[in-house]
Amino acid sequence: MATPAQGTVLPPQPGPLPPYGAPAAPQPAMPAAPYPGPPQSPPPAAPPGTAAEERSTQAPGADQPHPAGAADTAHPRPATEPAAPHRPGLQKPAAPQPAPGPAAAPRPTGLPSTPLDPAAGPGAGPDTSQEGADGAFVPHPGDGGPRPASATAPYAAGPPPGTAGPGAPGPAAAPGHAPAPHGAWQQYDPWSAPLPGGPVAPPPGRRGRRGPLVAGAVALALLAGGVGGGIGAYVERYGGISDIKLPQSAAEEGDRKPDSVAGIAQTALPGVVTLHVRGSAEQGTGTGFVLDHQGHILTNNHVVEPAGSGGEISVTFSGGQTAKAKVVGRDGGYDLAVVQVEGVAGLRPLTLGNSDSVRVGDPVVAIGAPFDLANTVTAGIISAKQRPITAGGQKGDGSDVSYVDALQTDAPINPGNSGGPLVDAKARVIGINSAIRAADNGSGLDGGGSQGGSIGLGFAIPINQAKRVAEELINTGRATHPVIGVTLEMEYAGDGARVSGRSKDGKQPVTPGGPGAKAGIKAGDVITKVDGAPVHGGEELIVKIRSHRPGDTLVLTLQRGGKEKSVRLSLGSSSTG
Repeated sequence: MATPAQGTVLPPQPGPLPPYGAPAAPQPAMPAAPYPGPPQSPPPAAPPGTAAEERSTQAPGADQPHPAGAADTAHPRPATEPAAPHRPGLQKPAAPQPAPGPAAAPRPTGLPSTPLDPAAGPGAGPDTSQEGADGAFVPHPGDGGPRPASATAPYAAGPPPGTAGPGAPGPAAAPGHAPAPHGAWQQYDPWSAPLPGGPVAPPPGRRGRRGPLVAGAVALALLAGGVGGGIGAYVERYGGISDIKLPQSAAEEGDRKPDSVAGIAQTALPGVVTLHVRGSAEQGTGTGFVLDHQGHILTNNHVVEPAGSGGEISVTFSGGQTAKAKVVGRDGGYDLAVVQVEGVAGLRPLTLGNSDSVRVGDPVVAIGAPFDLANTVTAGIISAKQRPITAGGQKGDGSDVSYVDALQTDAPINPGNSGGPLVDAKARVIGINSAIRAADNGSGLDGGGSQGGSIGLGFAIPINQAKRVAEELINTGRATHPVIGVTLEMEYAGDGARVSGRSKDGKQPVTPGGPGAKAGIKAGDVITKVDGAPVHGGEELIVKIRSHRPGDTLVLTLQRGGKEKSVRLSLGSSSTG
């Protein structure tokens, strides 16, 4: 069994077929027994003189594709060669070609040959007499393998021009050669292109590639959409490439210094509250601050006064929580009140300082809700100390007048700041913002009755005095006032505070058995100093006295009959509630 050039083992054939284009060695004729089937009849004998006539008809000037030369003993050249087809191919003709003659010269291998018979025509097939003798062939790349006659017959092309059609008599096989094989091998053409109209198998590796391509396209679209959306968001937020961008410093991290305004506010704000008061006749807004974890809150009396006995007080903390509050106690003479909230956790009481340690020029911060603007922070300094002020007096009988030996500050204080804390550089409460000097009418101090704005003259109740009053209000529900037991002549225009010379409303100018009587004070005396500090009027004397506690001992300087005299007395007590 012969092995083709490509290494493919084929079924047994009558004889080997040399590679296409190479001369085949002469082989003895093989019987047709290897092909099962009906017995073959002997081929008809070729007419005598056929080869000579074919050679004689060759035109003198016809092309000789291969030069004549000495015969190769290893590869004898056949007497006749097939005509060169339009393209190389191995076709099984219907009838075998004449047997090669002994006088043919060898030709170079691997090249197609031109038939010597001009009558063969360009459509003649290759030399099939050799295949008929060998029964073997050499497949080359591109062949489609043997095809059954039934599969390829419908697509077979007609006979080439110049050749006999099916059924026409063809040249007889040479004597001693077996006829060409029939069936699948007769239809085999290794050089033929796929037959038109026939089924074509899909190229290997192309099936199943559409899915990955679609997935890749979807992923690419999603990526493009995401990138485009990101670019659009960036342009919308930061502007286009050509937009003007102004320089800006980087954000600062970390807390502020504790003694800065920001540090003070950060410490104090959680303990400051806003009060909304609603009564039957009026309503108001003010500020307060937490005193302890029991929910006690200190504020001004004029803030909670509109609630009366049946009003409502709502407390709002700096974080936004709200709670209902009730009045624990209040005092109009000091303009202080204590309310209490219940059921509130996480209270942040403020630290109380010492107002006696304050110096003029010390920095202070005021916190409140001016015009109901909660958590407002303003800053200033202590402008003065022991500034005697009175506030209130709208009732006309003097019962609502408060007398305060106040701290003066230029920190802006406005209506709504009343009752809020005035704190020092360590966020300790040193006063309760209570009154301002308004610029609208210049008539006096405003304790919250009008809506005048700040002109830099604010006044706060010293915390030392407020602390004592708050403790009394929490513990007893009422505050005590220190007194000297005398009635003053408030209309006196001279320097100092003069004791009234006559009884008023049935009361003696000097209360019998009172502190003043015991110290020797008489009607008509003019008090000019308290503990060495000058006194210029009756209100100022009251402020000086109320800045102390009942029981404190004072030294009063007075004038009687043009002579100055000093007396020592112990302050008495009176309570209001």
